[in-house]
Formats: sequence, C-alpha cells, structure tokens
Amino acid sequence: MTLEKDTLIHNRYRIVDILGQGGMGSVYRAIDENLGVSVALKENLFTTDEYARQFRLEAVILANLRHPNLPRVSDHFVMGDQGQYLVMDFIEGEDLRYRMERLGMLSEDEAIHIGASICDALGYLHTRKPPILHRDIKPGNVKITPDGHIFLVDFGLAKVYQSASQATTTGARAMTPGYSPPEQYGTARTDPRTDIYSLGATLYAALTGVIPEDGLARAMDNAQLTPLRKRNTKVSRRMAAAIEKAMAVDPIDRFQTAEEFKKALLASKSKTQQIPGTYTIAPPPPEAVAPKEIHDTVVDSKAIPSKSKPKGLMPPPPSPHEEQPFVSPLKRQKERERKQRMATIRFLIVLILLLLASVPFLAPGILPANVRAMIPFIVPTHTSTSTPTPTPPPTQTPEPTATAEPSSTPTRKPTATFTSAPTNTLLPGTTVADTPAAATLPPVIIGGGTGQIAFASSRTGTPQIFLADTSGENAFQVTNIPTGACQPSFSPDGQQLVFISPCRGNDEIYYNTSLYIINADGTGLTALDAAPGGSFDPAWSPDGKFIAFTSMRTGQMEIFTVSTEDFTTVKQITSGAQRVESRMPAWSPDSSQIVYVVRRLGVYQIWMMNADGTDAKQIIRSGVAYNDFAPVWSPKGDIILFSQSCATRYCNPYLMSTSATDRSNEQGLRVQLNIALIRNVEYSPDGFYLAYEGVGEAGNFDVFFMTVSGGDRVRLTTDSAQDFHPVWRPAPPTP
Repeated sequence: MTLEKDTLIHNRYRIVDILGQGGMGSVYRAIDENLGVSVALKENLFTTDEYARQFRLEAVILANLRHPNLPRVSDHFVMGDQGQYLVMDFIEGEDLRYRMERLGMLSEDEAIHIGASICDALGYLHTRKPPILHRDIKPGNVKITPDGHIFLVDFGLAKVYQSASQATTTGARAMTPGYSPPEQYGTARTDPRTDIYSLGATLYAALTGVIPEDGLARAMDNAQLTPLRKRNTKVSRRMAAAIEKAMAVDPIDRFQTAEEFKKALLASKSKTQQIPGTYTIAPPPPEAVAPKEIHDTVVDSKAIPSKSKPKGLMPPPPSPHEEQPFVSPLKRQKERERKQRMATIRFLIVLILLLLASVPFLAPGILPANVRAMIPFIVPTHTSTSTPTPTPPPTQTPEPTATAEPSSTPTRKPTATFTSAPTNTLLPGTTVADTPAAATLPPVIIGGGTGQIAFASSRTGTPQIFLADTSGENAFQVTNIPTGACQPSFSPDGQQLVFISPCRGNDEIYYNTSLYIINADGTGLTALDAAPGGSFDPAWSPDGKFIAFTSMRTGQMEIFTVSTEDFTTVKQITSGAQRVESRMPAWSPDSSQIVYVVRRLGVYQIWMMNADGTDAKQIIRSGVAYNDFAPVWSPKGDIILFSQSCATRYCNPYLMSTSATDRSNEQGLRVQLNIALIRNVEYSPDGFYLAYEGVGEAGNFDVFFMTVSGGDRVRLTTDSAQDFHPVWRPAPPTP
C-alpha cells in the first residue's frame, strides 16, 4: 500500500511525496526528523523471511559504501508485513534522461565524463568484498547535481554478487528494454559485465537520442545493433567502438572490468585520467533544478497549480524514478529547431511590416505633402511654440511613492511612480458604492512599449489592482478595498474592469468571493454577482455582451455567464457530474466559443464549448499523468496557450500551445522559453506580446512581458511585494 504524505514511518522518516512507483514498491522523498535533512526512501514489498534476511545482509553492505559518485545509504528497516525500506541520500539536480529531453543528443565530451564517472562508481562497487552489482543503469538513474557533479543513484535493485558457484536468485531484477543485457532476462547469471553493458547502452542513447535495440532480441537474432555513427556521425570512431564493445551480446566480448571501459572512453579523445569524483559536466540551468527549499515543502498532488498559485519558486525536474514512455530526444531536438526557424521567420516578417507601417508616423517628413495629407492620424510636422499642461482628473490626488529597485534581468529598467486611487471603501454587506461618473481616460495604444497592463499587487498590504504603462511609468492604483481585489479582466473598450473581492493573495481557489466592476480610473465601483461558495475567474467577452466566471454556488465549480445589459441575468452553461468540475473560462476573439478547464478522472483537462455551453468536447488529451490548465486564446483566434504540470507530484509547469481550429492533433506542443518560472500568460491585444507572472531576484513574484517568441523580455514591476494576475488593456474602439 502506498504511503500517504505526512506519514511518519519508523518513528523517524516523514513522507513528503512519492518520486516513483513500480511493481516491487515505491520510492519516496522523506524528511529525516532526527537530522532535518531530505532522504530517498526505497520500498521493497517482498517480506518473506528469505527476502528479509537477504535485505538486511545487503543493506548493511550498502551502508558501508563511500564513493564520491554514489549516494550514501544511511539506514534500513523492515516494517513487519508492510515492507522493507532502504534510506539513502536525496540527490538534488536533473537526471540524464531529463537532460537528454532538454538538450537532445549530448556532446562526446560530456558522454566521456559521464561514462568515466559511472565507471569509477562501478569499479568501486565491483571490487567490494563481496562485489556489488547495480543492475539497473539507465539515464533515469544517472543524476547531475547543480554544480555538475555526476552520481549513480537508485540502489533498490543492487545485488551482492556471490562466488562463481553461487547463482544470484534472491532479489528483484530490473529489465529495462534497450538497457538490459540478454543475461539479465530469465534466470541467466549476472555479473559485473552486466553493468558494463547497461552503461554502454546509456551512453549510446545519450549520444544518439535513440534507445538501442533490445539485448534479448539481439541475442535471439531478431534484431541487430545499429552502428552508433550511423545515427550520429559526429561521434569519433574510437568512442563508437568502445561503446559498441561494451554492448556486445556475449559477455566474453565486452570489457571485462569497468576500469577497462573507462580507459577506452578516455583514450577515444586522449583525455587525462582524473581522480574519482572530479569528472564534471555543465550543470543544469536553474529552471531545470529546484532550489533546496522546494524539497522541504509538502505539495498537494491533487491541487491544480492554477494561474494563481504562488507556492515555490522553481519546481523540481521530473523524478529519476518515474517510468514514462521514452520520446526520442533527436525528434524533440528537430522539432525545437523547426519551431525556432518558424518563429524567426515570423518575427522578421512582423518586424518588416511594423517598420513599413511606422514610416508615416516616425518620419513623416520623407513623404511628399500630398501623400501625408491622404494618410489619417499623421502627426503634424510643424513645431509648436507652447506645450499645454494636462489637467489631472479631479478624483486623482498625485502621491509620490518609492521607486522600485531596477532589475538586472530586463532589457529595460522601468521606474514606476504609483498614484493612489479614489477611496472606494467597501465594507462587508455593502453592494454598491456611490461614486462620481468616470473621468476621461487617457488614450491607449496597443502593443508593447506604449500599452498598459493591469495587475494585482500586495504592495499596500492587501492585494489591490494597479494599472501601469509598459514603460513602467504613470502607474495608478485602481482599487482601494479593505478586503483586497484581484483577478482583473478588462471590458473590450478598455474603460472598465471586472474583478473579485475579497482577495487575500495569489490563491488557487477563491472562496466566498464576489464579482465587482470599476472604471479604469478607479471610479464607479459596483457589486455584481454574489452567491454562496464564491465566484471567481471572471472573463469579459470580446463583444462586451457577457462576463463568464466560475462559481461554487452549486456545491462545486461550474461556469456561469452574466449579461452586461443589466448585470442581473445569470446563466449556468456547464453542469458536470459529481466531482466533474469546470473553471477558468477564456473567450474566443469572436465571442462564439469558450475554452475552459475540466477536472475529470482526477486531472485537469482543456475543453472547448460554444458560448451557450453546447457542443462541449475535450481538445487536449495528455492522459492521467498531467494537469492542463489556464488556457488563453490568441487575438487572431488561431492558437490556444495553456499550462501543463505533473498530476501526481509537483513538477515544473510548462507553457504549451495548440491549434484553436485543427482538432486532428490532441497533444499540445511545449513552447520553448528559457525562463525559470512562467505562468498566468496573457496576450497583448495586437498578439505580438505576452505578459506573465515571473520570479524576481529576491524570490517574489513580479509582472514581466516579452515578444511571443520570447525576446525583448522586460520586468515591469520590481517591488518586493507579490505582483500577479497581469492583463493587457484593450484599445478603445475606433469611432
């Protein structure tokens, strides 16, 4: 039976989360409450007397291992009929499998250093008395730490190797197709050369991006090993020959010791042998490795990491113990290169069009006078002798605020001066606050650099909604509500905002909240929908006729709409079965459809329906291993962006994309962005930019924006408070 989180086992180890699960047991991350450190807890469900005796014997031997490329085994115990447990160091970092998926094929130099490090570890294990076999070497069990150090992990299947006359029949065997040699199947005898084969297969996959042909199939003449250089011509002949010899079907034809294999690897590029533990490779980037504090946090695996989740800074990479279908890194690399080429071409086309369109505005003097007269909105070329001084709205009292410290990461360093909002004091039970009519709002030009972004910020103590130019100037506090305000959504003309209150912070689900409308200048606060349970996730339709939102008035999350004609006609448009919930509506640009999130089968899925709730269908099928959430529609209506995270544990949420019209492919594509943390993404009205929540240097959430291809990244807010829920302000309609 799988151990639940917070379970205290052996009166010492408190379970934090599950790292992996198999037929023989599970692997957990736990906290050693005696020492206050993270440990890996390997479970073995075989509890017969013979297994228990063998387990104790081998655990004692493993606990005496000390090598710089091996984690330390610190404890072992048997819990009656429940199972046997091995306690090991928890190694931070990314595993080789994740590195292959992230980078594609590894360089030959990196493969040599990895191979030499693992050979050092195997040489140490194989020369113990008695020798120890690992028997499960594969990319998922090779770990690279944040400083580039290499570890061989997972001793749950390690086996003490007895004399030649004794068969190793007790204990579980790992049989990973492609990485296991023929003798590891069935009852054939394994020895140190078994590990040499598996290491060779691991390096083969790292250098080619393809799992080699299965050893058993090769032994039965049903398959042949594809030469390594046929799949990667950049690998030297000597390196390929060494790996292929390590993978020989007959153990006699392989390297007989790990030291022989290591020397062959180093000789392939004339590298000098180093002291064990000193071989390193380029460390993984920060976004691929979780900071240590994230491993001390218990994360609810069933909780949706929605676009309002502030927990943790950088989630950990996928666990080395999970077993998921292997996707060729070579295919991933080619797909990344293709998307990068297409993104570059699109960016160049857009840039050329923008340059051509900007000529009449930026350099009108180069056009003949008769041509300028034919183009509307041309800035006059004459020089004015006086500059009129604008009069601020009477309800706004300028009040200087401390300028936020500039960030070292953006390409521009905005300095925001905030102006306080009119006092809309909303007390519990108050439904409408009498306010003067809306003042004339400043004109808005869409796009990065001259647009405006509204966002929620806790800089005043309680979250309030602010509005700022993308230059970081003219920032204005829109709401001033004692119970807080967040989740803003603009009306299509950019003159009003719908939001929710109360708001204590950046939460996943907002209970007992209501919808409110306010003018963009901070006047005209009006309460809309109020119902038991709470209403949140508001989204104003592009045609301005409806506001879609999530409500818990039925006892679970469902999507409703309210008409903006009278703000009283409320209609429920989703109605799921018990525990099938709907939330996070996002309108299509023509207001005819809604893409939203459904919680079903224990995970969150992306669905689409007509605006009246008919013809609901699932458009992304990621399986039960992933949560898909926070969809957003591109202004052109051709793309839907959404976030994806692991469903059974806490992992790095990715930004995904899918076609909004082509339903032939129900798998999203990952958007390649070199960003440590990105969520709550919103398109600019012109579709050229994305605003999002990111993490600043101090670990707090800030608002950033960038081009859709990930360039020209700018940190909009630099306050030490939490800034979240960004939304672009639309341009007012053309008269």
